[in-house]
Amino acid sequence: MEITNIDKVFLIAKRDLDRFWQSKQWLAGQIAMNLADIFIFALIFRGIVRRDLIPDYLKFMTPGAVALATFVAAFSIGREVGMEIRRDTVEYLLTLPVSRQNLVLGRVLGGMLRGLIYQLVFLVLASIIDSPPTIAQLPVLVATSILLTMSMSSLAIAVSSVSRDFNIQATFRALTYYLLFFFSNVFYTKQVLSLRFPHPLPEIISITPISIAADIYRWCFNYYQQLDPQNLVLLAIWSLVLTLLASAIYLRNLTRR
Repeated sequence: MEITNIDKVFLIAKRDLDRFWQSKQWLAGQIAMNLADIFIFALIFRGIVRRDLIPDYLKFMTPGAVALATFVAAFSIGREVGMEIRRDTVEYLLTLPVSRQNLVLGRVLGGMLRGLIYQLVFLVLASIIDSPPTIAQLPVLVATSILLTMSMSSLAIAVSSVSRDFNIQATFRALTYYLLFFFSNVFYTKQVLSLRFPHPLPEIISITPISIAADIYRWCFNYYQQLDPQNLVLLAIWSLVLTLLASAIYLRNLTRR
């Protein structure tokens, strides 16, 4: 039976997903950190943060932790991509009967699947701590998860493909990771950020992919009563732009060989 291009894309993605499960120590540490964000950090700050700004910090933080966990898992694809480019093991991928465009799609899909599967436990936790999404909210929840994992997987591939030099790769990847991690509304609302950061930084923070996804998740788990439709549009734009960027940079590295 002939293998189609779609089959080839999924085979590349499956390879990346299998390697994800082999990193058992990293996974255990990451799960522990994400759970600590919810059950230690959020519970402690629940009694510290002003109730007039965030009435229930645990319920506010939990959907944000879903976005954070999804980001971390999808972003992990960058490590493998960077290592392959640095060690020239990408040559093996180029010998496969797969077009370079399908190879890029497979890598992006691999990062997406990492994030989508990894987030399942945290979706269940959010449903318990906040409240489960309704039937009408489920399509929005699924679309948000797909767009977030696509954008973060693509961003990781783009950042890791910028250079073959390990130090440059590690610096760019760490800088991107921590900027998205700390400069987001996962931990604080835009109102709180406005009290601490000068204009227009809070506005910029509120339109990053993680912040947008966190706000949508808060609506999906009924912490927020209203959804801003523009958030889905912005997240879709982020996903499209970052996927095109990742394709261009990764293909540039491949075509140099």
